[in-house]
Amino acid sequence: MTSPLQKKLKISDSSVVTANRTWDGVVVYRTAAKGWSADLADAAIVRNSDEAKALLAEAVADDAGAIGPYIAPVQIGEDGKIVPGNLREQIRRDGVTIDLPV
Repeated sequence: MTSPLQKKLKISDSSVVTANRTWDGVVVYRTAAKGWSADLADAAIVRNSDEAKALLAEAVADDAGAIGPYIAPVQIGEDGKIVPGNLREQIRRDGVTIDLPV
């Protein structure tokens, strides 16, 4: 299996590193302070492959805090608000997309 660090990264716009927290599975984002946050607004934004590789390598090394880190696209609105850049990340952030029976 190919390591995420060995794959060629293609960053076309703003991206973040995301993973799941080890003790409860919550979606988390790598911060500029080298930690993890469940709030997308706290995420470190990368804009090129070199930045992405560095942040991803740092996240992979921190396997005690989160598992399965990878690069995910985000969009930054004119108001500065960060939102997921694709449907998968939107679902990971918001949860299930259907009403569950009570």
